[in-house]
Amino acid sequence: MPDLPVRAVTDSGHDLRLLVRAATMYHLEGLTQAEIAARLGVSRPTAGRLVARARAQGLVQVSVAAPDHLGGSIHPDTERAVETEFGLDEVLIIDEAADGTPTGDAALGRAAASLLARRIQPTDTFGFTWGPEQVAVADAISARNASCRRVVQMDGSMTSVDYHTGVDHALARFSERLHAQPMRLVAPLYADRETVLAMRRDSILSQALLAAEQADIMLFGVGSVSTSTTLFEGAFIDSAVLGELSELGAVGEIGGRFYDMHGVPVPSTLVDRTVSVSLDKVHDCSTAVLVSGGAHRQESILGALRGGFATILVTDSDTAQWLLSAQKGQR
Repeated sequence: MPDLPVRAVTDSGHDLRLLVRAATMYHLEGLTQAEIAARLGVSRPTAGRLVARARAQGLVQVSVAAPDHLGGSIHPDTERAVETEFGLDEVLIIDEAADGTPTGDAALGRAAASLLARRIQPTDTFGFTWGPEQVAVADAISARNASCRRVVQMDGSMTSVDYHTGVDHALARFSERLHAQPMRLVAPLYADRETVLAMRRDSILSQALLAAEQADIMLFGVGSVSTSTTLFEGAFIDSAVLGELSELGAVGEIGGRFYDMHGVPVPSTLVDRTVSVSLDKVHDCSTAVLVSGGAHRQESILGALRGGFATILVTDSDTAQWLLSAQKGQR
């Protein structure tokens, strides 16, 4: 029996019935195109064209609705809006407030851990910067359904004061739960320019930095430019450097590297003194996961998104709404 022609819906009831029947089989009954072809006595390509034509003629309407008891805790419309506005692959919005408290960090960590577990692959190199949100991700990730080849630290963490960055804990937890080889970057975040150059020539340290720069997945938070930032609290930078950064228009940092509201790296005296993956490498990473939220981080997140440093964002609802308003206000 020859294939029936796939024509536009006119006054032919036969054509209309065939389109509706094929669409019903595909969208409601869950049949494959091969099964539809067999049922209707047409070829597989014709079955595919029937389904496509039904959509094009407006015969198919798709509706997706969250259950009433979950409607207030998931945010698909806002997630999609932020994805579209900033060109992101995925946005995951938590219902809890990401206010910088352990509870808020834990909520971000759980969400980011679930996202990471479904994206990371056994052959991947996974890099992360240190910070409370990343520690929360490490604490939340499960060892049951995710693995990678190696885990590497993306920025130096040694400091002259007794300040706990959590990097050792996060590296150990990530490597254990992802069944991966850990790569520790035994270095300060900032050093003299000559020391940084020597580190990059060192056969051991250069391996860790190179692995971090080539990471398949990067996980990071953002820091602000204020005395409440972890870099200031940990004595990585002082008030003089903060003043310089403010004058240059810096609003945030990733791995100790600062950028302005438009995501442009600022030319501070820290640039040649920083031991971490460059912002260019973060920008070029195919899966760059930014985990941050709260009013105290909103400008830092906005600058990072405008700079193209993230492909995925995990944040809270208030921050997502603020990002949309701020971006639309720029136009």
